[in-house]
Amino acid sequence: MTLTIPCLLGLEALVADEIKRLGLAGVRAENGRVHCEGTLADIPRLNIGLRCGARVLMELGEPFPAPDFEALFQGVLALPWEDFIPREGEFPVKGYSLNSALHSVPACQAIVKKAAARRLGNAYGCETLPETGSRYQIQFAIIKDRASLYLDTSGEGLYKRGYRARNMGAPLRETLAAALVTLSRYRGKDPFCDPFCGSGTIPIEAALIARNRAPGLDRRFAAQKWKSMDPKLWMDAAEEAQDKEFHGHYDIWGGDIDPAAVELARHNAALAGVEDCVRFEEADAGKFRRGGEYGQLVTNPPYGERLLEKEEAEALYRAFGKALEDLPPKWRVIVLSSHTEFERCFGRPADKKRKLYNGMLKCDAFFYGR
Repeated sequence: MTLTIPCLLGLEALVADEIKRLGLAGVRAENGRVHCEGTLADIPRLNIGLRCGARVLMELGEPFPAPDFEALFQGVLALPWEDFIPREGEFPVKGYSLNSALHSVPACQAIVKKAAARRLGNAYGCETLPETGSRYQIQFAIIKDRASLYLDTSGEGLYKRGYRARNMGAPLRETLAAALVTLSRYRGKDPFCDPFCGSGTIPIEAALIARNRAPGLDRRFAAQKWKSMDPKLWMDAAEEAQDKEFHGHYDIWGGDIDPAAVELARHNAALAGVEDCVRFEEADAGKFRRGGEYGQLVTNPPYGERLLEKEEAEALYRAFGKALEDLPPKWRVIVLSSHTEFERCFGRPADKKRKLYNGMLKCDAFFYGR
């Protein structure tokens, strides 16, 4: 079957690499999503193991032409819904349409729901389906008048690891935090720092990467309740992930000027099971100092749009840039910011930049050092 992993724009190559490392074939990336070929056993492996993907979708059939509502209805009706959705299954519908004649998403939702209900009703011999059982979320994507239909195996997005009950102000998605750590090429050997740690997401994701701990081990997924999914597949995937874990000593540090943030970060690290390999301290990023010849610094300072006034954010960037002037030259620094004047305020241009999105907020990752 074809499995599709949506992701934040800019992370497609990282997600594709993750999927390849899990041994899946036919990996191909598009804007905002990555496809691969797999089996039912790969659904739990992807859900448990992916760090940067948003969710895991099971594609039902090949994409088909949908220039009008009748074509959409007939295409959905032809799909084998009864192979996956039982008589009592709940099957809500959501999706999107881009550059297509069928541009009304609510109307498309209604057509997809009606066609799937017709197919299931015919299969189970009933006019009205109870929908009292487990959820089988249907998703559709209509792009340039071609429709693809999926079942969402994840439920809540994969960025919801389960360790962050709340956050400090503007949250950084766990999937994006993991991507930034991956881009820094951190693997657990060198020191790792985040001077604006907030609720601790970046250092916690760094600790998970250092230990090679699968991010989905401590949460549940929608497809675990599906009758078509053998529970043994989930147990096998979890055992496989646990067998790959490392155990060692790591120099991972997070600092924040807000003592409440530091306390929350420690709490979140404990929930993630990495409190033994990450330190959080109350610290002023404008006075950051760090020795050691090598290391990675990855951080997400306040942007100015929501947490601070723009002038305050710019003053903070200037102080932070000044503090990093004494950082040893072989340190690698990545700063994520949506502020259009970040480089000017920081005091020097980035060696390279990469466009990313934190949810719907367009950002740049500024790279300094080797």
